[in-house]
Amino acid sequence: MNSVFHVSAVMPAVLPFLIRLAAVPDIAVRSGLVDFLVVAAELSSSVDADDERQVLLFGRDSDHPEREWCRAAFAAHASALRALLEDETLPDGLISVDDRECLLRAVEPQQRPS
Repeated sequence: MNSVFHVSAVMPAVLPFLIRLAAVPDIAVRSGLVDFLVVAAELSSSVDADDERQVLLFGRDSDHPEREWCRAAFAAHASALRALLEDETLPDGLISVDDRECLLRAVEPQQRPS
C-alpha cells in the first residue's frame, strides 16, 4: 500500500499469492493476512465520482487504475477466496461478519450496494 488510503500498482500481482497463503490453516500470520486482504478489498472498491468526500480521500477511479486491477485479481481468484471464507478450520472470530461481507463483495462486485 502506498498510504493509508491507496493501494500500489503491485497489489494486483501479489493478491493471488496472499489469498493462497491466507488459505493455509496453520500459518502463524493467517489473521494478519486476512486483515490485509480485507483492507485491500476495501481500498480497491470503486469511488463514487459524485461523492466529493470519497473523491477527496481516495481520488477518482480514473486516476487510480490499480483499484480496477485489484478488483480483477479478486474476481480471478474468487474460488480460492470463497474456499478460504468457507474453511471450517477458521478459528471463531478470525473473520468478522463485516469483513466476510467485504471480501465477498470483492469477488462479486455486481452485488455491491449502490
